[in-house]
Amino acid sequence: MKYMRVATYGILNGSFQEIAETAKAGMLPIFRQQPGFIRYGVADMGDRELLSISVWDSREHAENATPTAASWVKENLAERVELKSNSVGDLAFFTGTDATV
Repeated sequence: MKYMRVATYGILNGSFQEIAETAKAGMLPIFRQQPGFIRYGVADMGDRELLSISVWDSREHAENATPTAASWVKENLAERVELKSNSVGDLAFFTGTDATV
């Protein structure tokens, strides 16, 4: 079984596209170095909200991603986003094709 970490952020300043590009250039390489990392992406939820989604090979790895993400956001996006929620759960399946931002 795989595990998913999902975090919702409110966008305070800037556009979704700017924040997504910053996350792709900064958070993605950090997650790739973490044990158990499988996938990461962000989604524009409208109404100045974004969803951060990452997939991990264990619950422990997914939960360990939370402080890693919090630290990176604090250092790189603190004035641009605010955390609204964070959850880790069992992932039954996750399939499809890669999308471009």
